[in-house]
Amino acid sequence: MAEAFFNRYAHGEAVAESAGTEPGDAVNPVVVAAMKELGFDLSQSLLQALTAEMTRDVARTVTMGCLDDACPLVSGPQEDWALPDPKGKDLAAVRKIRDDIKNRVLALIEDLGIKSGI
Repeated sequence: MAEAFFNRYAHGEAVAESAGTEPGDAVNPVVVAAMKELGFDLSQSLLQALTAEMTRDVARTVTMGCLDDACPLVSGPQEDWALPDPKGKDLAAVRKIRDDIKNRVLALIEDLGIKSGI
């Protein structure tokens, strides 16, 4: 969700890439439904595993509840958004998580000095 929001609202001035410590085979269908409500199609998104190399030479790495040994060492600026995992949640709960992520992404874009496209 964060990658989709960032890449739309940053308008190419910066790019986000998403990865997980234990990525599944497909995006959670409830997440797909929640994002579709806002005009995002995540149904064909490819999931990838997070590597230490991915965090090199970036303006900021944002993790989501990843402050333990499951995460590779992150170099450079980092912040953790301790958000609930949408796994197993209903659509109403995922909407709340989605909206929180959207607000945090917009704040991040502003913090990075990028004019958002909202």
